[in-house]
Amino acid sequence: MWVAAALALSAAAAQGQGGRGGTVPIKPGEECPPGTTLVRVGQCQAPEWPAPSIVDYRPKSTLVVDEHHVPRAKFPVVDIHSHTGPTPQSIDRLIQEMDALNVRVLNNLSGGYGAELKQRVEFIRSTKHANRFTVFANGLNGFRDVEPGFGRKAAAQLEQDVKNGAIGFKIFKPTGMDTLKKDGTRLTINDPELAPIWEAAARLNIPVIIHTAEPQEFFNTLDMHNERWLELALFPDRRQYLNPNKVTFEQLMAERNDLFRKHPKTRFIAAHFGWHANNLRLAGRLLDDHPNVVLELAAILYDLGRQPRSAYTFFVKYQDRILFGKDTYAPSEFPYYWRVLETTDEYFDYYRDYHAFWNLYGMGLPDAVLRKVYYQNALKVTPGLPQSGW
Repeated sequence: MWVAAALALSAAAAQGQGGRGGTVPIKPGEECPPGTTLVRVGQCQAPEWPAPSIVDYRPKSTLVVDEHHVPRAKFPVVDIHSHTGPTPQSIDRLIQEMDALNVRVLNNLSGGYGAELKQRVEFIRSTKHANRFTVFANGLNGFRDVEPGFGRKAAAQLEQDVKNGAIGFKIFKPTGMDTLKKDGTRLTINDPELAPIWEAAARLNIPVIIHTAEPQEFFNTLDMHNERWLELALFPDRRQYLNPNKVTFEQLMAERNDLFRKHPKTRFIAAHFGWHANNLRLAGRLLDDHPNVVLELAAILYDLGRQPRSAYTFFVKYQDRILFGKDTYAPSEFPYYWRVLETTDEYFDYYRDYHAFWNLYGMGLPDAVLRKVYYQNALKVTPGLPQSGW
């Protein structure tokens, strides 16, 4: 409905209120009406021709600057956040691609549990590339139908999964946000019933990578001020402002932080920078308040690349608390990460328009920081990773 209203206002502006030779006055602090843009102080105007859609507008930059494409990472990389593992059909291709990118270890967070996980590990160990692939366990039955006693069973399952070769534990985003307990109430991530799992992870000396919530704008109404408009328009399941549980971003963050506080002996990896890459001050506060937490940077490159100076300062300050992660395995996309992290290039394209309509800038991190982010921090946080040959 609001789209139709905006188009009607745009047409009206072009027919008389705006358009070529006509302007729409606005008062200080007011926004231009839909279909118009600010052309002078206090004056808005519609373009002479119909404007292209957000999908079709793809301007080519005329900026001429030095370019330093980085097809291969400067140092070996542990991708701590992947959802790809080898199969008999894919392993040779994966190794070839990883070698070209300088990805030394690909860690599959979708390891499953029980027989499924054991089968994945046994296949990896049967190959000549056993030191290139690792897996995390995912928990008993996807945290569905939690009831009294579930935590003890899930902890026992995790212990068995670690014996079978899992080197960490991964919590998927529905847990705490969408997943319901057996009594029909929302399962919060800090529910006391889950405590035995976090205690088991600490006892087993494995990290827990936790994906809590979604980007903050996913919880805000889909309107023309939402910078994730295109993504939300494309993917209905990301519209958290329609979540029937009525849970807010702030509420989810508070529950997650409470979990971190209550289990100081458990090492937590906050996936996707804890969804604070757009607010580095908040990310810093998270790390300062919780010494048992580290961040990984999967799927938030667009936020780092639009604030390269602030991101540089953050990475240098917290260089021991950041891990590399990519999420979607796509060899053509990794070089964008290398370029943002390693170079000081300016204003270059990002690989997915629906994530970000802006361009990226390089941070130019020092070699010592790059080594930590690429692999050294991961080796400390995750003892099950190959520790030699770096």
